[in-house]
Amino acid sequence: MKNKVLFLLSVLILGFSSLQAQISKQVKQMAYADSLRLVNMYKDLHQNPELGFMEVRTSGIIAKELKALGFEVITGIAKTGVVGILKNGEGPIVMYRADMDCNSVKEITGLPYASTKSMKKDDGTVVPVMHACGHDAHVTWLLGAAKIMVTLKNQWKGTLVLLAQPAEELLAGAQAMVNDKMYEKGVPVPDYLFAMHTWPLAVGSIINGIGERAAGSDQLDVTFYGVGGHGSTPEVTKDPIVMACNAVMQYQTIISRNIAAQDAAVLTVGAIHAGVDNNVIPASAVVKLNLRWFTEKTRNTLLEGIKRINEGIAISNGLSKENYPTTLMKSNVFPQVNDAPLSNKINNVLTSFLVPEKIFTNTLPIMGSEDFNHLVLGNNKTVCDYIFVGTANPDAYAKAVQDGKRAPYFNHNGNYQVDLASIPLGLQIGVTALLEMFKK
Repeated sequence: MKNKVLFLLSVLILGFSSLQAQISKQVKQMAYADSLRLVNMYKDLHQNPELGFMEVRTSGIIAKELKALGFEVITGIAKTGVVGILKNGEGPIVMYRADMDCNSVKEITGLPYASTKSMKKDDGTVVPVMHACGHDAHVTWLLGAAKIMVTLKNQWKGTLVLLAQPAEELLAGAQAMVNDKMYEKGVPVPDYLFAMHTWPLAVGSIINGIGERAAGSDQLDVTFYGVGGHGSTPEVTKDPIVMACNAVMQYQTIISRNIAAQDAAVLTVGAIHAGVDNNVIPASAVVKLNLRWFTEKTRNTLLEGIKRINEGIAISNGLSKENYPTTLMKSNVFPQVNDAPLSNKINNVLTSFLVPEKIFTNTLPIMGSEDFNHLVLGNNKTVCDYIFVGTANPDAYAKAVQDGKRAPYFNHNGNYQVDLASIPLGLQIGVTALLEMFKK
């Protein structure tokens, strides 16, 4: 009797494994069969990048594609956000997010489908724009997954929520969608939240570790106020440009003298805006800062240090209290944390077609930040997994490593590239992960 039970159990396991292998093969076939359409879609998105909260064309393409596939579509969330909902019986609610926005960066790749676009920002400045962080690939993967998941509806049960998010580069779009009451508008709260991001690893590699994966961040503008005047008579002015420059140098002492060497933190000044003429001392100067951290203690040390330095500079320049520098907090995100059981579960199934040694799980978290988790911040129901997918040309990556470099190019640089071979492979990774999350 015992042997008979073991035999039946082994037959069931073999049958299940065979079914899994069949589904995996089917996903791969569909991903690569659709690659020509998806690569063309990717190139189109790459040539037509749009800045945060301005992704009108991109969100229109997404909404049209999802409606054609039978998704219930909600548009206009936080201006340009799109959500597609596909209900397929009782089961988990899985949300797959792709960000849509581009960077204020001039493309220098020389690719035949390179961006030549410029856009006007909210402050009136006109800047060159490109997808220097791979969000065009993210959208392409999302739309490719939508098609395959509809085709494979008999292989999973539950509710699939595809979310196209604006303004990730501003670290503001996710919270903006929540603040626009998307959950009250019919978007179901997910059990699982999933996303993938291009990364300058060789195609065929991924990073999917557990715990903290990306740093928390604050983006803030500090405005220094002075007394403007003629450039030839600085003695009758109070120069805000000198104040701003003084602050930039002092800010770095917060990192070197107020934060323990073992604690990770970054303080970057990305821009100083002041004045327009050679011979005019302006009345104000704006310093644009970006902070990265992993603990509330470190964050508070950074913010309090900035405030002390700002006020000290104002006092040393004899400014009245009403003319002390002001701070505009533009965004704040908390560290991105991957759920251990979910990440391990997804990594395990990905070994069916990725080389196990190319699934990196023990890498340090990056100092870059994500607002992805703010879609479900404070909701204890949801667990998250965020995968970095290698999208660098393998030969270019190998040469870079041989030359002592970390990668052939980096995110937010004008030479950033997504190898086209990563379009179908990334889609296969995404769909495989989605199907795994729908398993009970």
